[in-house]
Amino acid sequence: MSKKMYFLISILVLAAMVLSSCGPGAGEEAEGPEVQDLAIPTEDVVIRLWTKEGEADGGLQFVKSLTDAFTAQYPNITFEVLNKDVETLREDFQTSSLAGDPPELLWTVNDHAGPFTAAQLIQPVEPYFDMSLYVPSVVMDGHTWGVPISSGNHLMLLYNKDLIAEAPKTTEELIALKDEFSGDVYALVYNATEPFWLVPWLGGFGGSVFAEDGVTPTLDTPDMVETLKFLYDLEFTHGIVPSENDYDSADALFKEGKAAMIVNGDWTIGGYSELFGDKLGIAPIPETPDGWPAPYTSGTYFMIPKNLDGAKLAAVVNFIEYVMTDEVQTREITELKRLPGSLSALESDLITNDPLLSGSAAQMAKGVPMPSVLEMRCNWDSMKPEMQAVLSGTKSPEDAAAAMQASAELCIEDL
Repeated sequence: MSKKMYFLISILVLAAMVLSSCGPGAGEEAEGPEVQDLAIPTEDVVIRLWTKEGEADGGLQFVKSLTDAFTAQYPNITFEVLNKDVETLREDFQTSSLAGDPPELLWTVNDHAGPFTAAQLIQPVEPYFDMSLYVPSVVMDGHTWGVPISSGNHLMLLYNKDLIAEAPKTTEELIALKDEFSGDVYALVYNATEPFWLVPWLGGFGGSVFAEDGVTPTLDTPDMVETLKFLYDLEFTHGIVPSENDYDSADALFKEGKAAMIVNGDWTIGGYSELFGDKLGIAPIPETPDGWPAPYTSGTYFMIPKNLDGAKLAAVVNFIEYVMTDEVQTREITELKRLPGSLSALESDLITNDPLLSGSAAQMAKGVPMPSVLEMRCNWDSMKPEMQAVLSGTKSPEDAAAAMQASAELCIEDL
């Protein structure tokens, strides 16, 4: 299949996000007011921007370059940019909102939309933006809750061509690598502490975290047990991955040339590309006997606090419009190696002619939309400790899957 075809398929996957991942009313934006044109404020405004972008992958530097450029054009509008990891950002935003002192703008991930809308902490964005100009965004109950800065945010297989000439296409080929790597160099590393890295394999073994209704957990299944057994075997039976395998250690081993491959997100392409140059390769996560692993796809989004208004709202809207221009979106492609959120930028030859970005698009085409429903938080919180228990050798896959299900059901009852 050609790169262009992979790319076109990935666009269809993104379009499906609106229809299949966003809860009641998905795909139907309520008729609302015409897009408001908010003028740049003339008074001094300070915007606190919380972002999940970190320094390691160049994301935080990119964000600050944009805020600096905007302030250079409008000196009365300044920014305080603060990086928070994804979970801390969610928790701190909820806490600060309840205390009546939230930041003015979030640069975050799509699965925050569920808890934030349920708690009525953010406001719809369609009154201020023509959403037809962007890749499908977070839609729930007939409203759009985020402006997509980038599309994708999915996991993929990245590899060091100095250590492995070609990535394995199947799990059988992956397991066969156990005889080729030993000592201080591992075949594969990944973040074994977070279920975001479990979900692709679950899809590969035919499973899903929800039933067809999109809100009923389906965690105690043969597919989940098989997935947990597979991940257990990678570590304990085959020695493919190290026993200490969290995000930072996996990232460090790959960067230091002590791991041939890593399962990591599209947000790392820019940093890895700068480090490895043309020695970096990207491929889909290896196919299981039951099918292709299916990482969650979404993106990064601007979300606006519910009660933001006046001059600060005007400043925020104009800043978002600046970030969504083709000029900035093209910078995102070239500097961060990410697929953009603007439809016009997404058609750029910079993507289709780039082996890394076209590889990212090929993996995204095999993904599934990230659920935005509030129940997904219960699934995440229930899967995490049980996954860790299996991969520390303290619980069987069967017991862990049953515990996941029980915990998720109890959590949803309390929502």
